[in-house]
Amino acid sequence: MRATRILHDLGQSVWLDNISRDLLDGGMLEHYIREFSVTGLTSNPTIFERALKNGSTYDFAIAREVMNGKSEEECFFALALEDLTRAADLFRPIFERTNGVDGWVSLEVSPLLARDPVRTSIAAKDLFCRAARPNLMIKIPGTRECLPAIEEAIFFGVPINVTLLFSREHYLAAANAFLRGIERRIETGLRADIHSVASVFVSRWDNAVAGKVPKNLKNRLGLSMAKRIYEAARSLLTSPRFQRAYNFGASPQRLLWASTGTKDRRAQTTMYVSQLAAPFTVNTMPEDTLNALAQSTQVYQPLVNSDDCEIVLAAFLAAGIDLDALAAQLQDEGVNSFVNSWNELISVLKCKTAVVNKNPPLQAAS
Repeated sequence: MRATRILHDLGQSVWLDNISRDLLDGGMLEHYIREFSVTGLTSNPTIFERALKNGSTYDFAIAREVMNGKSEEECFFALALEDLTRAADLFRPIFERTNGVDGWVSLEVSPLLARDPVRTSIAAKDLFCRAARPNLMIKIPGTRECLPAIEEAIFFGVPINVTLLFSREHYLAAANAFLRGIERRIETGLRADIHSVASVFVSRWDNAVAGKVPKNLKNRLGLSMAKRIYEAARSLLTSPRFQRAYNFGASPQRLLWASTGTKDRRAQTTMYVSQLAAPFTVNTMPEDTLNALAQSTQVYQPLVNSDDCEIVLAAFLAAGIDLDALAAQLQDEGVNSFVNSWNELISVLKCKTAVVNKNPPLQAAS
């Protein structure tokens, strides 16, 4: 049995952290669903930037949008929604079978809005309504400024994937924003079953301290922070506050392990996946990690006890790593990284738009 199926049977959702029109047109996404037990998909500006830049798959679609007078940003969201609604339709049977627990795809609001809660909230509602798919989540960064946008979007009924969470404090702030939105729905007599995931970025911790800590701590910070967050999530789900919301029909916000591709070339490709096999969580992974996992038949033990994480984190503190400051730094860097990818994406679209304006393709014109 493939390790992807083993994780699925354990109770962890395996999602793909990638999207492209080639992946859809070539049938590879359907293959992953059928053969690798993939039950969801995530995307971000970096993924779309690579997909648009590398090749001509989108050229006719871009030409169509340009000839309809769309700006580069409008063009991007039109293309992204086309891809993600197709993906959502592929995952729809899983969504229906699991009563909305699984079968999700995600689309991110513009990274330029990461510090603007009002515009983020408006954008989240608009994109969700335009998609017209119940199993499409809108990604909102878990920055301090956007916490009100998360609450407002949940209250409006938009499923949210909270991104760029690094620490227990980041997670709890996002989880509280989610719960406030749910509690407001309960108070006004609305349905409380709005789904959400909280995306915890793992490998970036280890990249940040590479070469700065003793060898016995190498590649252990990301996993230890993830385990600390897992304990916080378990405590929250058993709290009187959530149990009250659950009695009104609320769905738990699941943890999603993101950035689980191994950046250290000397480490095992599935290092983060193998140690975060936690039931009732999601692991979204790049294609190379997914394929490596699918070739493995390793039997993973469920993550049920993470007591050792605090010992490891204390060792990092003793080595001079300020975990709170580094968490804030990583979140800021994450925002900036997505902004840079967004700007590159818009630049690619501008270049392709210039070509279209000079030589409109006949297929696009028709």
